Amino acid sequence: MPPVPEEIRGGKAQPLLIVDKLRKYFPVRGGVLNRVTAMVKAVDDVTFEVQKGEVLGIVGESGCGKSTTARLVMQLIKPDAGTLVYDGDPVGAFRGISVSALRRKVQMVFQESFASLNPRLSISDSISYAPKMHGTPRAEADERTERLLRDVGLNPAQFARRYPHELSGGQRQRVNIARALALEPKLLILDESVSALDKSVEAQVLNLLVELKQKRDLTYMFISHDLNVVEFISDRVLVMYLGKVVETGPVDEIYRNPRHPYTKALLRSKPSFDPAHRTTEMPLTGDPPSPLNPPSGCRFRTRCAFAESVCAAKVPELAATPDSPPQHEVSCHMFVAGSGHSRAISGGLS
Repeated sequence: MPPVPEEIRGGKAQPLLIVDKLRKYFPVRGGVLNRVTAMVKAVDDVTFEVQKGEVLGIVGESGCGKSTTARLVMQLIKPDAGTLVYDGDPVGAFRGISVSALRRKVQMVFQESFASLNPRLSISDSISYAPKMHGTPRAEADERTERLLRDVGLNPAQFARRYPHELSGGQRQRVNIARALALEPKLLILDESVSALDKSVEAQVLNLLVELKQKRDLTYMFISHDLNVVEFISDRVLVMYLGKVVETGPVDEIYRNPRHPYTKALLRSKPSFDPAHRTTEMPLTGDPPSPLNPPSGCRFRTRCAFAESVCAAKVPELAATPDSPPQHEVSCHMFVAGSGHSRAISGGLS
């Protein structure tokens, strides 16, 4: 990737994060000699951007690569290929930004609130640990900790000296959010951060995230399997299937006018509060293929009712469709003129 010109580096038009052809395969070993016998293709040439100040929702079935993508962005897992650019600076490249510097600017909140906290550290010590390790004076770190506890709705006088086992799940997740903000990052990666909470607490934490975003000018990558939550909090949505991006676009456009058959099936499976609109048919049948041996061409073709020979022969490109906004992109041969699919002439799936 060529260097970013100085005049746009770090500017408002510059995406906060650019992910380009990110790939991660995990080796599977077996046999007497413990040799590599197969590769799990967890993330395969994933490309997307995160604009400053937006919430990018990432959705898909379990095993589609959402969490692996998040860990690759955080460099908790080393990618096999691909590049990351943070605010105009290539990550890990010469004259770019180091991985350690990236982790100060990008923080992550995990799903399991209890496992994310050290049971031997008090709440205040958990939050202030990172700033102190990065050279922040103790008094300033402690003051920041008290301020963060108030920001996430916890009274420092009541909670600062408590330990994780003395808190509820919602309170622990608020602590995790405060800890993630302790180094004053610009991007938060929220990996199923509200899925383990009951609905009333989930709503409180979601409202807290919206408030913190506005107050601190944050950017979120919000990973979730809950389509209602993603619709509530996201500005744009990225849909993944078996390690690939199959559709992306503004949240209203994706939910109102989904184009990819997989996205349509996901949205049809979304629970409805209206008893008159019950799902009577399975929106999608069959299990996802194994990432050890994914199908050729389009990876969704083995579960797609519109699959044809071209779907097995060629991988569809992620591109805008003629009748959709430029930001709405889909990876499907039905929306590519001249692709060879019988529905391509008529404009794809209705």
